[in-house]
Amino acid sequence: VQLQAFGGGLVQPGGSLRLTCAASGSITSINIMRWYRQAPGKKRVLVAAMNSAGANYDDSVQGRFTISRDNSKNTFYLQMNNLQPEDTAVYYCNADLLSAGASLRNYWGQGTLVTVSS
Repeated sequence: VQLQAFGGGLVQPGGSLRLTCAASGSITSINIMRWYRQAPGKKRVLVAAMNSAGANYDDSVQGRFTISRDNSKNTFYLQMNNLQPEDTAVYYCNADLLSAGASLRNYWGQGTLVTVSS
């Protein structure tokens, strides 16, 4: 099982990006999906999470970011709107998922860099 994150890039303040996290392998279900970010010189922090009950967001991104999923593709997303320079960070996807022959495990994707600058 692997998680692959992509979709980062350079965007101007006020712009939008959509990050994608694609899970591959013999996946049975993705129970909890998360997006973290790590700004230069800072700790990695959770910005959004989703399970069957709904989604939660860090206060810093509430109302601007939306986490969503496509179960048919074992993929989840982070739509980021009204991006600001303080959103600049490496974004990581993370998930608790079940795969064939295995118990529930946590997986990380590689980071994708988001740079917000004029």
